[in-house]
Amino acid sequence: MTEPEGAVSGAGPGRGKRSTFGPVVLLGLASAALAAVSGAKAWYVLPDAAEALDIPIASNEQFALDMPLAGALSLVLLASWGVVLVTRGWVRRAVAGLALASSLGLAVTVVQGARTLPDSLQDRLKEAGVATPVDSLDAGLTGWFWAAAVATLLSVVAAAVAVRDVPSWPTMGSRYDAPGAAKSGPVDVERARESDLWKAIDEGHDPTL
Repeated sequence: MTEPEGAVSGAGPGRGKRSTFGPVVLLGLASAALAAVSGAKAWYVLPDAAEALDIPIASNEQFALDMPLAGALSLVLLASWGVVLVTRGWVRRAVAGLALASSLGLAVTVVQGARTLPDSLQDRLKEAGVATPVDSLDAGLTGWFWAAAVATLLSVVAAAVAVRDVPSWPTMGSRYDAPGAAKSGPVDVERARESDLWKAIDEGHDPTL
């Protein structure tokens, strides 16, 4: 039995990509939130510094190093996902690109942190008058660093999928538009429901345009 000409089909080439909207946005928001929290914590620490160095120190925080850039990029990433959730069109795609750029920048920051933080701790030791090599101490990357690394990986994946699929994602209804927003225009036949088509005809629009 053939489908009547002009009937609206429930399936389409973009239906699979539309279904990624919820999972990808949730993954992006969750990973960005985790990255923001872990980015504000210490990534490389010398625990019990006073005992390990056998010197009096004011605070162990002197030997707990973080990466402020990671926290800043994570906040940009988190804000980008919030904007992706409520926008549409080219704005949504541009912000998805910003989310991808932020997550890639965060990935570079994580790699750079693993490479440079031991040297930074060595400099702190020299400032404190300690010549002991970092390698001989019980210093190392913290759990927050690894949490940031996992969050970064998930963020890159989510942002990359968003950039690919965002043109097919559903948008918020017109009732969320600003007052006075244009209501007229051709109806997208492939995505409209049958009731929307009849409503367009009642309002004098041609839904086949």
